Amino acid sequence: MKTMKDIYDLLKQYGTFIYTRDRIGDLLLMEDEIRELYKAKVLEPKDFQSAMLLIKQELSRLEQEEKKMQ
Repeated sequence: MKTMKDIYDLLKQYGTFIYTRDRIGDLLLMEDEIRELYKAKVLEPKDFQSAMLLIKQELSRLEQEEKKMQ
């Protein structure tokens, strides 16, 4: 997994569609769903780690953007 689109596509494969108009909220929901898929042994450890890293990076980027706007 290299992009957020890859994570969206992965979740769609399992019937999970996340869009709440709140980007940070979406990322937190995606993180929860990825954790659940991993706990259910659906995801390989490598895919789990890649997805979590991408989500954390995106969350960090968005939080920095919000701080700049204030």
